[in-house]
Amino acid sequence: MAAEFSLREIPFSRAGAWFALSPVLSQADCADDVHVVSHRHGMHAVLSLVPVLGDRRIRAGISAGPAELAWTAPEGRVRATFADGETVRITGSGLGLRVAATESTLTPFTGTYFFGDPAGALVFTSYETGSRFRVTLLSGEWLRTGEQELGTAERAVVVGADGGPWEIALEELGTGRPPYRAATAFDDAAEAARRDFAEFAAAVAPWRGDAAPAAELACYVVWSATVAPGGFLGRPAVLMSKHWMNKVWSWDHCFTALALAPGVPGLAWDQFQLPFDHQEPSGALPDSVTHAEVLRNFVKPPIHGWTLARLRDRLPEGLPAAARTYRQLAAWTSFWLDHRRAPGHPLPYYEHGNDSGWDNSTVFRDERLVTTADLAAFLVLQMKELAVLAPAAGDTAADWEQRADGLLTALLSELWDGSRFLSRGVRSGTARAGSSLLDLMPIVLGEHLPADVFDHLRTGVAKHLTAVGLATELPASPHYEPDGYWRGPVWAPATVLIEDGLRRGGDTDLADEVSARFRKTCEKNGFAENFDALTGEGLRDRAYTWTAGAYLVLSEAAARRESRPATG
Repeated sequence: MAAEFSLREIPFSRAGAWFALSPVLSQADCADDVHVVSHRHGMHAVLSLVPVLGDRRIRAGISAGPAELAWTAPEGRVRATFADGETVRITGSGLGLRVAATESTLTPFTGTYFFGDPAGALVFTSYETGSRFRVTLLSGEWLRTGEQELGTAERAVVVGADGGPWEIALEELGTGRPPYRAATAFDDAAEAARRDFAEFAAAVAPWRGDAAPAAELACYVVWSATVAPGGFLGRPAVLMSKHWMNKVWSWDHCFTALALAPGVPGLAWDQFQLPFDHQEPSGALPDSVTHAEVLRNFVKPPIHGWTLARLRDRLPEGLPAAARTYRQLAAWTSFWLDHRRAPGHPLPYYEHGNDSGWDNSTVFRDERLVTTADLAAFLVLQMKELAVLAPAAGDTAADWEQRADGLLTALLSELWDGSRFLSRGVRSGTARAGSSLLDLMPIVLGEHLPADVFDHLRTGVAKHLTAVGLATELPASPHYEPDGYWRGPVWAPATVLIEDGLRRGGDTDLADEVSARFRKTCEKNGFAENFDALTGEGLRDRAYTWTAGAYLVLSEAAARRESRPATG
């Protein structure tokens, strides 16, 4: 099934590229025109791309697929394809294209400078991205304005304004590179891009078919959001989006790793390792990493032991570098136990909702420093995974098993009231019961929970399940908000974690329903950052890779269940 998409929801890009073609310029700004949007040093719309004929702007329809973007009008057509991660080839006939600097003002530290290279190309340099975009004329005629201008000026090149055939190459580059020479025709470049994506989709989702109609588009969302090593990202990295959520957060990466593991294991392992490349001596992982920054003002929840247990089964050759991985995970676990437990208290705490990944959850409404059950549950699983890994590093499994069992005992003693888990303010000591799905996240412990605790939790989970998926706040709650971020909408990570815990705990029927409803929502409404829990409308960033990754993981598992022979 062809993965066609709306450019207002999903940017046009390819694996390896640090830029995309998109009208989305920021979280609050979607332009009429397609722009060259860079993701170096943030999100920056550097150039606008506008169809023209003569001196007239032409209103054209826009269509996009994995290999080609097209502007189409009665007068003619313009087509674009990524020849590689640094080069877009653009060709047209009947229509021309105006390529212009988005910012008209150049200052000593901002804006775009434009000049003609004596070798024949035109160059836009961008202070905001720290790179430059070079335009080379491959055929046809062009006009340019604003060369070498300072201050406020129009800086643009117009190609094909006479309606004749033309082609250009638009490259992102550093300081210098030999002149561009086209090694293939445009159609061959487009076919190569189409083949690259097809090979990726075949590797990641060989099981795709009518039962998972959005699988190919999910593959495209992940593939096109992948960037080459650059800046603080020393490995190929799947950004969470090539919209404004253009970072790798230290729990989001787990879900893209899981999706990639069976078919592209090397890339999957890179995703898992990205935050660990910046692990502090304390063991802490950064909150997020992207091209030009590593943020440490918050952390993210320790779901990495849970992830490794899943990766062991999904990676074709199992976990690589087990001893090194053990040391990384042990340090990350020790961070929570050494630096995030109040004196005399057995359970760790979050300093802010951002640390939990559930930024504004109502669990953190009254106090921000909170001891929550999900954190201890993740660490129990993490220590159990360390017990599995320990022999590879010459340590004993029994120590970690004992620590895991001790933490689980403390969790049940401190926060379980007989029917539900409470949260507790670290400074006030106040215990609170709420209506957030976060309080039910210990279901991720699955088979490790006492049967009565599991039964109470799965009953609670079922109450959060709408036709769309798992609402992060009960819809009947006075704090529920349709577009309230973690106060109502359906999210991919909570879905995958809870579905897995339900299944491992034995409630396969409810797990199946959680999976099916989430997958149906994605098939109907795309791969948004989150979804309205009652209407299913996609919210916030509309091309989010952990959503696409979650869909792929759940769809693959469903396909495998369907392919199993019936028993009994």
